[in-house]
Amino acid sequence: MPRLSGFILLFCFLFTYTRAMAQPKVSVAVASNMQGVIASLNAAFEEDSHVKVETNIESSGKLYAQIIQGAPYDVFVSADMKYPQQLFKKGFAANVPTTYAIGQLVLWTPNTQMKIGTDLQILLSPGIRKIAMGNPISAPYGKAAEEALKYYKLYDKVRPKLIFGESISQTEQFVTVGGADLGFIAKSLVMSEKINGKGNWVDIDSRAYTPIKQGVAILKHGEANNKEVSKLYYQFLFSPKARAIFAKYGYIVEGK
Repeated sequence: MPRLSGFILLFCFLFTYTRAMAQPKVSVAVASNMQGVIASLNAAFEEDSHVKVETNIESSGKLYAQIIQGAPYDVFVSADMKYPQQLFKKGFAANVPTTYAIGQLVLWTPNTQMKIGTDLQILLSPGIRKIAMGNPISAPYGKAAEEALKYYKLYDKVRPKLIFGESISQTEQFVTVGGADLGFIAKSLVMSEKINGKGNWVDIDSRAYTPIKQGVAILKHGEANNKEVSKLYYQFLFSPKARAIFAKYGYIVEGK
């Protein structure tokens, strides 16, 4: 009897191990603005497809550099169209990049006593010592923040106060831990479970910055090594279920 029990346990272990090893996976490079929404998207995708999603979250610029250097990602979910388009031109993307959503920029502070006006004049206040924003070179939301400050003719006036995060999630961290009084971040982050209901925020007028069209592409690695599941994940991002999740987190999507 003990031998039989041991055999059953071994069989169950081998069955579970073999099943786990056989489960299809897709590797996705994800821009930092998606930090709050990607878990919900992946959970919905995994439930429908039974494909496990492995993600690496960084700024779009850093992910672009990693892909150029040979990182084995299957799909690139960027915060802009520039980086996916460059990858396609250089032969690293298997398809012409497509816009899956349009991001929105906000100015956020965890300080519930701070009132932020839409004119952003709060940034000139002597009480505001540090303002966080993404690096305009590598983070699309940082570029949008730079454009917004120039639109309101505030950039040169507040430049000494600016601190730059390498990604929009790092920018959010600067504000969260008190390294900055407020910061320009993605609306999806203030709508996420982590921040929603904490502090105050205001939408930045969409006329103040170039629309943040966010692009996705299947990478050559995915096409060559993981074609079916890469295509499946790519298509899912345009499904009604995914669009509803994007809209919930503050993105603008077509077909809603």
